[in-house]
Amino acid sequence: MKIEIADFVISLNGRDEGKRFLVTGTDDEYVLLVDGKGRKIERPKRKKCKHIKFESRQDHGLSEKLRNGERVTNKEIRRALAIQAQGQGYEEGGM
Repeated sequence: MKIEIADFVISLNGRDEGKRFLVTGTDDEYVLLVDGKGRKIERPKRKKCKHIKFESRQDHGLSEKLRNGERVTNKEIRRALAIQAQGQGYEEGGM
């Protein structure tokens, strides 16, 4: 499955293994990941696609903002990840 902007993913490798992120950018081999806390929108994490796992693609308010290039706050990202975590049965702050 192709990872797209505004998808929720889980890191499979590195110090952030098991953490949930929101995709803010993509190219062929890499994605840009943020969580609004450790990885803020101003400094996204660049990670290879093979080192992440697709979690879900939900229609949330951030999707349109990210796709249209509008300004997104770290608070909005944290809120979206928290809502996603509740829907998946995970606790806040990781798996």
